[in-house]
Amino acid sequence: MNFTPRFMNMRFSKFWLLLAVILLCLKKHQSTQPGNSSHEPESCNGCSQLTLRVDFSSSVVKHEYIVAFKGYFTANARSNFITSALKSRGIEDWRIVPRNNPASDYPSDFELIEIKGDQRDGVLTLEDHPNIKRVTPQKRVFRSLKFVDEDPSASCNETKWSQKWQSSRLLRRTSLSLSSGFWHATGRHSSRRLLRAIPRQVAQTLQADVLWQLGYTGSNVRVAVFDTGLSEKHPHFKNVKERTNWTNEKTLDDGLGHGTFVAGVIASMRECQGLAPDSDLHIYRVFTNSQVSYTSWFLDAFNYAILKKIDVLNLSIGGPDFMDHPFVDKVWELTANNVIMVSAIGNDGPLYGTLNNPADQMDVIGVGGIDFEDNIARFSSRGMTTWELPGGYGRMKPDIVTYGSGVRGSGMKGGCRSLSGTSVASPVVAGAVTLLVSTVQKREMVNPASMKQALIASARRLPGVNMFEQGHGKLDLLRAYQILNSYKPQASLSPSYVDLTECPYMWPYCSQPIYYGGMPTIVNITILNGMGVTGRIVDKPDWQPYLPHNGDNIEVAFSYSPVLWPWSGYLAISISVAKKAASWEGIAQGHVMITVTSPKENENGAERFSTVKLPIKVKIIPTPIRNKRVLWDQYHNLRYPPGYFPRDNLRMKNDPLDWNGDHVHTNFRDMYQHLRSMGYFVEVLGSPFTCFDASQYGTLLMVDSEEEFFPEEISKLRRDVSNGLSLIVFSDWYNSSVMRKVKFYDENTRQWWMPDTGGANIPALNDLLSVWNMAFSDGIYEGDFTMANHDMYYASGCSIAKFPEDGTVLAQTFKDQGLEVLKQETSIVENVPVLGLYQTPPGGGRIVLYGDSNCLDDSHRQKDCFWLLDSLLQYTSNELLPASLSHSENRQKPPTGEGIPLPERMEGNHLHRYSKVLEAHLGDPKPRPLPACPHLSWAKPLPLNETAPSNLWKHQKLLSIDLDKVALPNIRHNRPQVRPLSPGESGAWDIPGGIMPGRYNQDVGQTIPVFAFLGAMVVLAFFVVQINKAKSKPKRRKPRVKRPQIIQQFHQPKTPSV
Repeated sequence: MNFTPRFMNMRFSKFWLLLAVILLCLKKHQSTQPGNSSHEPESCNGCSQLTLRVDFSSSVVKHEYIVAFKGYFTANARSNFITSALKSRGIEDWRIVPRNNPASDYPSDFELIEIKGDQRDGVLTLEDHPNIKRVTPQKRVFRSLKFVDEDPSASCNETKWSQKWQSSRLLRRTSLSLSSGFWHATGRHSSRRLLRAIPRQVAQTLQADVLWQLGYTGSNVRVAVFDTGLSEKHPHFKNVKERTNWTNEKTLDDGLGHGTFVAGVIASMRECQGLAPDSDLHIYRVFTNSQVSYTSWFLDAFNYAILKKIDVLNLSIGGPDFMDHPFVDKVWELTANNVIMVSAIGNDGPLYGTLNNPADQMDVIGVGGIDFEDNIARFSSRGMTTWELPGGYGRMKPDIVTYGSGVRGSGMKGGCRSLSGTSVASPVVAGAVTLLVSTVQKREMVNPASMKQALIASARRLPGVNMFEQGHGKLDLLRAYQILNSYKPQASLSPSYVDLTECPYMWPYCSQPIYYGGMPTIVNITILNGMGVTGRIVDKPDWQPYLPHNGDNIEVAFSYSPVLWPWSGYLAISISVAKKAASWEGIAQGHVMITVTSPKENENGAERFSTVKLPIKVKIIPTPIRNKRVLWDQYHNLRYPPGYFPRDNLRMKNDPLDWNGDHVHTNFRDMYQHLRSMGYFVEVLGSPFTCFDASQYGTLLMVDSEEEFFPEEISKLRRDVSNGLSLIVFSDWYNSSVMRKVKFYDENTRQWWMPDTGGANIPALNDLLSVWNMAFSDGIYEGDFTMANHDMYYASGCSIAKFPEDGTVLAQTFKDQGLEVLKQETSIVENVPVLGLYQTPPGGGRIVLYGDSNCLDDSHRQKDCFWLLDSLLQYTSNELLPASLSHSENRQKPPTGEGIPLPERMEGNHLHRYSKVLEAHLGDPKPRPLPACPHLSWAKPLPLNETAPSNLWKHQKLLSIDLDKVALPNIRHNRPQVRPLSPGESGAWDIPGGIMPGRYNQDVGQTIPVFAFLGAMVVLAFFVVQINKAKSKPKRRKPRVKRPQIIQQFHQPKTPSV
């Protein structure tokens, strides 16, 4: 066919114009995706292709010690104290290590010294000085942040868990950030599909724009970011008041991007906008570009923050060591100086008992993570706190949860990026707190307690999630604003009520009713005192049962902090059933009344008082039969800190320590849930064996015991078994040679340390079992096997070395893991005895031994053995042994112990330093005197003839706070819809650069990108037409040709989909 050049040029000009429009649309779409800056890793549209891997290691600095003083002293005074102490013992080879940072010009409460002589003698001499509080080693932390490619074959909704996260590192503070793909559809151990992480503008999602339009933007609030620094001329920040460097590098800039991201979430003024863009930003660079930090850097920086009167401090780091005294003490001092500290709760979920310090402290706001569909993050650490174990019970943490998945923040040099993790959720709350502080007219009303009270009282509870996962619920910025603006100083409680019937929120309390004769249920309440940094409980708490609600059927005992400092304390409540209700079933209610007082703030002020009510509601049932009651031995479980108690599975090389508490509500949670579903009642023993009535229980369950046993305990247990109590023991490995192999350089004693025990304390267990001619060996075995048609995995377990000849023993074929660890050789061992069952003489109980506890432990369990535990409890409780075990083809003759060496306690171990049973003695450690059994003093009831509230949760609120009376202005705010995005849809909610909050109109802001885009299209079309005219001038006129049908179809107008 014949077409004129002009005709063709006109058609191609339209084609190129259409192509240009499409390209511009695509570029606009890409600009909203995270990581579009040239300095940031790019991600694909719709799903993250990069994972942020966070690896940590730590070591002590040779010869260096931190000397903590009992007050703040000048550099000259500190030097004189140290000099006088060391010279008195003739120690000359030492020096004070210079610390060239902004805090060096001010008095300090610590000094860094180097001792090259007799270090141990020098440390002891310094600790004897009256002005020195403690001496600890200087620590070096190495952090590695790496972006790695995920499996390209994985779909967007099936992001893999590819991070090598070391969940229990010794004395280590770690950055708590992840990539945007680590989110489960629910916070539980489930196999549901992973949700795609959708980048969101978190400030708009939290409706911070409502407060911006009221003129509140964080102005005049000093917020500190402790991280990797910030570039001087970063385009996202306008109020960087001070950048300080606490490292040994000569730069203030961020060479990693993490600190910039955190600062951006708090205070970015454009693009990925922060929550408080007008706040005064103070940047504390405490990590080098090599990702190294030292304890002394943090301590100096904390002191400087106090001097600078910082209002809010974000700390996106954490570690498992709540006994790191210099760090913990300094955090207390910070909050006592009115610094509101916000910290990430940790990335060690979904395991329970994995809270990180300092977020687990009562005076710190501990933040967990959720996604934009209000699902708890899989990796967000869970409560309870483990400080109080084994004798007590943990506290409720986290305090609050907020968005942490796919949150957008500032890139290192500009632009935006997207990250996930509790270190992302933490600055979200820190930014919200900064914004809230700026809304309060009377700043003296704001303190760490009052701010936490406002956050938790306003939080939105997530349905179907328990309190150890979500704390008080999801951050609600506007409700918190309402509460703060009508707040009066007062005391409050966390949680604010105790309802043992409310599931799932009150799990695990609601998972089992209480009954007469059972171990008391302990609820650990946090007291928040918004009236002052210090306070106390007046007289003692009062127990007031509701007579119409059978409150007189329960008994209550208390223990509590003698002093509430800083801003907080604890109230432990023990709940038991009165004898008269031994056969009664029903609901009992009452409440506890507590009066808190704080001293007057000045000479003209008055002492402040606040009375708080704690409602209590429990379900009581008749005492269950004996064979349905299982007693869990918590007293003989030890964990890090303070000592080196190694992992139970030696394959887990990146997780060296046993730090989850070994409690039925932490890393044995799934086992507990299974036992409850099978109709068993599980109670926890937090005291020696001499303190429980064995006639009440069918089975004593001992799992992974690391503690020694008092001689009196051994004698009593033998009598109890003779009288019908059954015993189940799940053991673990113990081998002195392997223990020496897994040694490490301890950061407290500056010595090479071997573990204080193995996975379990086998020598102590053998002493306990010796009367029945039973013992475990020092062999360590590993392998897959089948038992009773169930697939099993033996993970670093031991074998049975000796067993009664009339007992039943099952054996398997395994790999010798001990030989592999020691000599890197592989050997297969047949007929390894792993399970033993024994009926003691008539009238006595039954004893079961199994050599591995990992199949019950949530920490590293690969294949559970709950079915086996069911079978063993049937045997111990009802004398019913399944035929699959009694007639198993793996049954063999019980070992006699001949020729099999039994493990002996490793020479030079330091178990006595952390043991409740042993004490130091000349030569070998000896048992301490047997402690008295815990005695509870039941409170005298003050009965009330009144009706209890029907809904304890909704009934509770801060005193004199009525949200209905604190109305928000009638402002139209365009809140982003929280929903899954379709493929190709942008998840960004950008605010145009240069438009500041407080002066930013949402409707105008939304039209600006539209006008800019249309204007660019008009300009482009004009130039395309002009160029086309210049090239298409015809030389002569030709007759018009009818347009072919195929071209007409080709040039039908289209509306491109963007």
